[in-house]
Amino acid sequence: MTSTADAPRPPGRPRSIRADEAIIEATLDLLAEGSTIEALSIEAIAARAGVGKATIYRRWAGKDALLLDALRRLKGVLAKPAGHSVREDLVLLVGAIGKNVDPRAAKIMPCLVPAVNRSADQFQLYQNIISPRRQLMREVLRRGIDEGVLRADIDVEVTMALLTGPMLIQRVLQWNPDLDEQTLPERVVDAVLEGIRAR
Repeated sequence: MTSTADAPRPPGRPRSIRADEAIIEATLDLLAEGSTIEALSIEAIAARAGVGKATIYRRWAGKDALLLDALRRLKGVLAKPAGHSVREDLVLLVGAIGKNVDPRAAKIMPCLVPAVNRSADQFQLYQNIISPRRQLMREVLRRGIDEGVLRADIDVEVTMALLTGPMLIQRVLQWNPDLDEQTLPERVVDAVLEGIRAR
């Protein structure tokens, strides 16, 4: 399931960037308005974007490829750890979990959970979005082990779950409204570091 939006094009009339934007925006608007991933159709997206279905299919191989690009847009640009401090890099990555500048994300992301649990295709779509973010955190933790900052025997995958879980449950479900989301990333990282820091 790969995007075709950036695939090389044969010579001819250049593709309209405005159409690309309209299609992505239409997809996100329909999801934010309550359309499920299963019910979302290329026809509906084309109608909302004011383009023909053929315009969409020239850019994306199908609905899954379009959804991947739309949800990547919603998630925003990957955080870039500076590489100077394992703690600072982890705080940056943890702080980015569940944080979206697009207000539509608050309506769309929680609705993905049922789709991910019901459909192998939607599960793979979600993994394609999350995997690069998971890999960044994995690299920071492994760097911490190599530098002797973190214990050599830690389970990197479990550690990532420990760092990620509190932010997801707070930002997606508002589990505890009394928690300060501004300081939560540092507090989560420091709590986990207490158990995995090299002595």
